[in-house]
Amino acid sequence: MKLQNSLDKQLRERARAVIPNGMYGHMSTRLLPDNFPQFFQRAKGAYIWDVDGNRYVDLMCAYGPNLLGYADDAVDAAYAAQMRIADTVTGPSALFVELAEQLVDMISHAAWTMFCKNGADATQIALMLAREHTQRKTVVLARGSYHGSFPWAAGRQAGVTLADKSYQAYCEYDDVASLEEAARFAGDDLAAIFATPFRHDAFRDQALPSIEYAQKAREICDRTGAVLVVDDVRAGFRMARDCSWTKVGVQPDISCWGKCLANGHPLSALMGSEPLRDAATRIYVTGSYWLQSAPMAAAIETLRRVRETDYLEKMQRLGQRLRQGLAERAATAGFGLRQTGPETMPLFLFEDDPDMRQGFFWCAQMLERGCYTHPWHNMFMCAALSEADIDLVLNASEGAFKDLAANRSRLEPNERMSFLGPQRAAAR
Repeated sequence: MKLQNSLDKQLRERARAVIPNGMYGHMSTRLLPDNFPQFFQRAKGAYIWDVDGNRYVDLMCAYGPNLLGYADDAVDAAYAAQMRIADTVTGPSALFVELAEQLVDMISHAAWTMFCKNGADATQIALMLAREHTQRKTVVLARGSYHGSFPWAAGRQAGVTLADKSYQAYCEYDDVASLEEAARFAGDDLAAIFATPFRHDAFRDQALPSIEYAQKAREICDRTGAVLVVDDVRAGFRMARDCSWTKVGVQPDISCWGKCLANGHPLSALMGSEPLRDAATRIYVTGSYWLQSAPMAAAIETLRRVRETDYLEKMQRLGQRLRQGLAERAATAGFGLRQTGPETMPLFLFEDDPDMRQGFFWCAQMLERGCYTHPWHNMFMCAALSEADIDLVLNASEGAFKDLAANRSRLEPNERMSFLGPQRAAAR
């Protein structure tokens, strides 16, 4: 893709005049290869088109919300039909109750549900609930884990005070001794342990939790009366048709879910066990659009597909095929490619690439060949992907690996990512 005279470049310049930095948050491309587009015009199935008309197989899936495929006909028909009746009005529709009933029936630990709009909404409510239920303040978090952009969880310090980050204790993910030490530090003030379904920090290898780690988190909460929260915002319905930690035999007290619930339509949720119901009645959280009916109609259709189709098995099968094909092509080209995480949420990092210059170059070449990958964030499979789409990605990767091999000795250090070198080395 050539950005020099593109509509994407023009939009970036216009955006910088009226939007801070021209873009904010995780949708920014400032830490991506230079040829990555910032603006898109349409999406369908497993594909996105940028504003200059270039088409890509999208392995980011809008950073997760796209579960079944962009612009899914049945999901969007349910959304549009409800929009014609009523969407945001003075109170919710009957779909509010119907959707909650379905989720409580599907998620084994859940006795009740609350709806909101973003994953950060859900984790914020979970924090409030844990503190209200326990009448304590301190939460244990895994160092580097992402739980949203609100000040208590924000990964950057700009605009965040020490008070925002108070009453927190940190452990290393999947380190039982570290988890126990963090819980001891919290002492009698331990309100909650927050856990991601697996370690999916940016810039480092992903790792599934051990059964021992998950069981220890549950045991500590049972022993102390603290609340176990599983943040399934990123991984929901991509590891199981239930809360992801059912894969390691552990039920949380609260699970948090993102916009995969409605295949990308604006709806998120948290689900809780019976003992937390009273606390949920006492806290005050609200939003005018939290009770929108149209996204709930989309969610009901999405959940039907989750229950009645092999969407998950298909994503797992295609993800494994992608992983095997990339490993073969990387080895043929002489590269060590670390592929970590579940097959449905892959991360690709190169060996001996501390400043990520190889990963940036490879992803830039993949983009030129019609494949939107990511050099340092986990990616996502969606159910709209086909065998032919995986073939397209693998064929593109073969060419990208060859170009990388031809240019490896001439690659310039990636100044934007050079600060990560020592951190990545220590993390491995």
